[in-house]
Order: sequence, then structure tokens, then C-alpha cells
Amino acid sequence: MSTTRVTERHTAPCSDEQLAELIDAVTRSQDEFDIERALTVAAQVERETGNVELRMRARLLRQNALERKGEVGPAARLAWEVNRWAADHDHRDLLAQSHWQLSRSYHYLGDTASCLDHAVRAVELLDDDAPPLQRGRFLVTLADALGWARSFEEARRRYASAEEIYISLGDVPRHIMVLNNLAYTEYEAGEPERAWAVAQRMQAVAAAHGMPLKEIYHDAVARAQIGIGRPGDAERTLSAVLAEYAPASEEADLLAELLLTLAEAQRLCGGTDRAQETLDRCLRLCEQRGLAEVRVRALREQAELHAARGDFESAYATHKEFYAAAEALRSEEREARARIREAMFETAEARQDARRFWEQARRDPLTGLHNRRYADERLPVLLAHAAQHGEPLAAALIDIDHFKRINDRLSHEVGDRVLAIVAELLATAAAAFDDDDAVLVARMGGEEFLLVLPGSTAEAAGRLEEVRLAVHSYPWQPITGALPVTVSIGAAPALPDSTQSTLLARADAQLYAAKNAGRDRLMIENSLAP
Repeated sequence: MSTTRVTERHTAPCSDEQLAELIDAVTRSQDEFDIERALTVAAQVERETGNVELRMRARLLRQNALERKGEVGPAARLAWEVNRWAADHDHRDLLAQSHWQLSRSYHYLGDTASCLDHAVRAVELLDDDAPPLQRGRFLVTLADALGWARSFEEARRRYASAEEIYISLGDVPRHIMVLNNLAYTEYEAGEPERAWAVAQRMQAVAAAHGMPLKEIYHDAVARAQIGIGRPGDAERTLSAVLAEYAPASEEADLLAELLLTLAEAQRLCGGTDRAQETLDRCLRLCEQRGLAEVRVRALREQAELHAARGDFESAYATHKEFYAAAEALRSEEREARARIREAMFETAEARQDARRFWEQARRDPLTGLHNRRYADERLPVLLAHAAQHGEPLAAALIDIDHFKRINDRLSHEVGDRVLAIVAELLATAAAAFDDDDAVLVARMGGEEFLLVLPGSTAEAAGRLEEVRLAVHSYPWQPITGALPVTVSIGAAPALPDSTQSTLLARADAQLYAAKNAGRDRLMIENSLAP
């Protein structure tokens, strides 16, 4: 009998504590995540324990591994299973973790609204004593999601909070990762100077700790250099990286990205022959590895390169090829997403969730109120109904006074809490009406809210003054200390010929007047409420 068989026969199952440590050991370093090891440990835990909570943790581990393998549908379905169990059993930590992982899944699906919604929920569910590493990881995911949703200022705030955490922990690799993501976000925001400033900080942090930048981080540096009009520096940056780069097969997409950025830099430097050689290498790699998305962007760059040489006929032909490839890619992505959603939900569940997905796209994730998109859809309907039936209606714009001071002196997290509480007070005011369909409350962006309510101007003045007093008298001291929190309100009644733009412009004029009159007050067109 072999030694191996004897060992297997006498090996006892691990204790729950040992199994928990196995999970922690696999997940501790996200940068060195071993997919096969994760799947093995997840299977072992589910096989050996009767502890349901531990089995749920194992499913999240398996979900993470499957997602990294590209099996997004089955992975997301596991996250949904854990999410439902955690909600039913009030398990806050697993609920937060499952929302975080669902945010990543929805990013792969291209569903920006759901990605952002789950990222916000994950951060909201974190306990005050949550491990800093977990808080930092969740904040980076939220910042990424906000960037994809083009809420760039709010993304910057979360990146800054995550950076503070990693600095306090002395976690240099994650500090560099945050700066890389922020640099890309600034580039996508059309802020090349900001992107370059962040890229320089990233380089300085790496140099100070003797830590070479990863290849993908150099791509962010080069993109920023191109953005500020220094393509020669970008070419030197990537040429140096590629001269020492020995790609493994699984890194082919990264190499293609680096080559594409280098080709653009070379073209902008006037080195069209060098650019063509680099781009040819990129396109060959795309064909070999099936990198459809990179190939589409490479074709666009090829058209630009033909034009730079004055070969406009080839440029036009390549542009047509680019357009056809882009359309084919979009079609394939739509079909892939449909297949993934089918894997995530049963058909009946998918139908039930359709309305929820629609609603998520029209909700502000921080406050839970409807957002500007919903307001733009709903307010014209309310105006048309009021005009048709001769019913009075008023619109009010509500702005938190000196909100920047709260963010600057306290923190953006405190500012977020203030926004959420003001939103709750507005929602309470809206709920006081018998007919919910006649009321609209929404966050319009930043610290500005919209409240549309039925009734005469005098009735609106009474309701809105109650809102102002509710904010003024709220017990803010435990949250903001000595800083008061008040609102200025500008309102205007709807006229028979009012449109959304004209009504909101009149309300905005009253809000401006309220601010100039000293803040913490209500101004209604042709009237002043104390």
C-alpha cells in the first residue's frame, strides 16, 4: 500500500477555523490571486463544513475565481445567491462583500448603473470597524464605478479616501494602483494636465520605495504624456518598457495595449514608419489572440496613420473597416451580455428584474432619491397634467448652504452623510402628500435637490418652509460639530405655458436671490418667506 494512500485515508477534515484561514490565505493578496488554488479551496470548504456562513464565503471565493476566468454569468449568479442569503439572514459583512463582487460583475456586463449601485451599497454596509484594507478596496471599486458613470468629481473624492487608507497602512502597491486608476480616470475625463500630475505622483511613490512600475502603469503615464502634448516622452516611456518586456501568453492583451499607445505616440511625433511597424505588430497580436476590442481601436489608429501620410483613400477604406468591426463587436457584446444575463437569472426572474434595472438607472445611488435623468422624464408629465386639468403646481430647487466648507473642513464621507440625511428629510416631506404620483423629489447633482409639489403658491410656501426648518433644526452637531447645516430654497409656481426649462430657470433665479439674501431662507417668485 503506498504512502500516499495511507496519508489520504487518515487525513481528517479541517476544522471550521482552519477552513476559514484557508479562505483568508487565498484572498489576502489580490495581486497574486491563484485561480486554481481558489477553486480547490472553495470546493474543499463546501465539501467539509456544515457551517452555512462559511459555505457562503466559499461561494464568494469561487465567484471571484470564475469571474477572473471570464465566466461572468455563473460567477454573478453565485454572488446573487450569497447576496440573497445574506439579506435574508441579516449578515452585514457577507451582504457588503456580495454587493462589491456584483459591482465588478456588472462592470464586465457594461451595466454602469447597476455597477455603481452595488458599489455604493457595498460601501454603505461597511461597519465603522471594518478592516482598512477592505474599506480601501471597496472605495477604489466605487471610485472606478463613478468614473465609468462620468461622475468624475465624486470619483476623485473616493480615490483620495482610498489613497489615505493605503498611505496609513504603508501599502505601497495598492497606493500605486489607486494613483494609476485615478490617472486613467482623469484622462477619460478630458483632464490631461490632472492625469499627468497624478502619473508623476505615481512615479514618485514608486521611486521613493524602490518599486518598479508594472507595465500597465506605464501605459497610464504614456497616455497622460500624449494628453499634454508630449508624444516624444510617451514614446520613450513605452519603448523602454517594451525593450525589457517578455510577455507570457496570458499577457497578450496587455502587450497589445502598450503597442497601440506606442503607435499613437510615434504617429504624433511624425515617425509614421515606426508607428506602422508598431501597429502591424499590434494587429498581428490581435489576430493571434482574438483581441477584438483592441483590434477595433487599432483599426481606428491605422486610419489616422494613413491620413498622416496623406493617403486619404486608404484612410477612408480603413475607416470603413473600423466602422464595420466596431458594429460587429457591439453586436457580439450585446449577444454575450444577453447570454450572461440568462446565466445569472431564471427567465421569470429576468422579467421581474427588468423593472428594477430600469429603476436603478434613474436612482441616485448615494441618497436613494430619483436622479436628474428621472426628473427630466417626469417633470414634463407633471406640467402637462397640471396644465390640462388647471391644477396648481410649484417647483423648488433646494441647495445645501456652504456645502464645500463641510467637505473641506470635515471630510467627503461626512459630506455624503449630510446629503443622505437632507435627502431623507425631503423624502419625508414628499411622503406627507396623499397622492405620491403628484410629487417629485430628486437629487439634481452635487448638493442641489428638486422638489415639485401640487397646490397653490401659499400652500407650497408652507410646505417648503417646513422643509427648511426641518433641516435647520436637525441635530447636526454629532455629525458636523460646530458647522451648521442649512438650506436655501428657490421656488416658482407653474404657469399655463411653463416648460421644464422655463420653470426651473425661474426657480433657480429665486434660489440665487435666497443665497444673496443671506442663505437659510425660502424665496418664492414675488414673495419672501422668513
